[in-house]
Amino acid sequence: MQKTININDRNYPGIPSSPAIVICLDGSQKEYLEEASRFNLTPHLDKIISEGSNLTAHSAIPSFTNPNNISIVTGQPSSIHGICGNFFYTPSTGKETMMNDPQYLRAPTIFEKYYEAGARIALVTAKDKLRKLLGNGLSYNDKRAICFSAEKSDDTNLLEHGIENVNAWIGKPVPNVYSQDLSEFVMACGIKLLKEFKPHLMYLSTTDYIQHKYPPGHEIANNFYKMFDNYIGELNKIDSTIIITADHGMKPKSKGDGTPNAIFLQDHLDQVFGTDITKVILPITDPYVVHHGALGSFATIYIKDKEKTNLVIDEIKKIKDIEVVLNNKEACSIYDLPPDRMGDIICMSSEFTTIGSSKAKHDLKGLNEPLRSHGGLHEREVPFIINKKINEIDNNKQLYNYDA
Repeated sequence: MQKTININDRNYPGIPSSPAIVICLDGSQKEYLEEASRFNLTPHLDKIISEGSNLTAHSAIPSFTNPNNISIVTGQPSSIHGICGNFFYTPSTGKETMMNDPQYLRAPTIFEKYYEAGARIALVTAKDKLRKLLGNGLSYNDKRAICFSAEKSDDTNLLEHGIENVNAWIGKPVPNVYSQDLSEFVMACGIKLLKEFKPHLMYLSTTDYIQHKYPPGHEIANNFYKMFDNYIGELNKIDSTIIITADHGMKPKSKGDGTPNAIFLQDHLDQVFGTDITKVILPITDPYVVHHGALGSFATIYIKDKEKTNLVIDEIKKIKDIEVVLNNKEACSIYDLPPDRMGDIICMSSEFTTIGSSKAKHDLKGLNEPLRSHGGLHEREVPFIINKKINEIDNNKQLYNYDA
């Protein structure tokens, strides 16, 4: 058996003798956990924190779900693995392409390499958009790998997922994608897989529907973490190493009247430079518009005439509440982004502001509560909790969620 496994230029221990579990608790900045603890709702998590390691890490940028889940499961930023948003734009074709297909991955996952070494792997994600990326490189014909989503749990089979009849197996119906139940389904499956499948490595990824809707300390948010804590208590009964981190935090992004606090950048640039001169791309965009209405704090801009790049940069810098405006080379170097999947300009907004494209293009009907969103620098701080004392952490280096 291998003593170490080299994956994407990082050395990992060989196949563990007891399960190694990583949980990506979507959208969970530390304030959510602190508020739930203050109300004595998380005794199991509190015990892990007191007896283990309670650290703070940075997410990858942009602080979105897909880039960070893939960073966690490859151990590298998107400059290496290539997944830098929910979709990317190809100027030569004018095509916007969803990045939920493994063909866009540029690095193997940790699970793929451990599977090749003989490990049993279990992966459960809330949304199906991540499933194929997480499970890339796994084979399900030798009963050593299971990978499925809560969202499409009624559409599982042995050939594609390593498991079938998930809903009957777990005793739960397919959960509503816009509910706490989606995350609870993930956690319940994790417990059952740990007991029955006994994986060497297990990855559980929840959804941030609750965090998009409710701030830390809200009764509904607290109930979410109470639910999560119950499952953590069950997981921690079994001898295992558990790491709890997040893909990003979440911040309020609304005006005083409750409407979204958004800069519609495409409208602004069209007014200044004319139409069809610039193209604003929002990598947060996905089918789940009830979460955020495609409003986040990160945008990339393509420019038809490259000689106008500095003019456009100077114009965007005039806009109040856009904090970061960089050209492609600068931004990709600072934030470890893949240059060929980013535009000519990258920008990020202030803590309580989002960036939109054209106002007419955003479907905001589902935003019944004041907008909460993510994507920029203010949502990159995430928890990094381990159920054991860890002495190998270098305090002189920035810790990232993908160091899990």
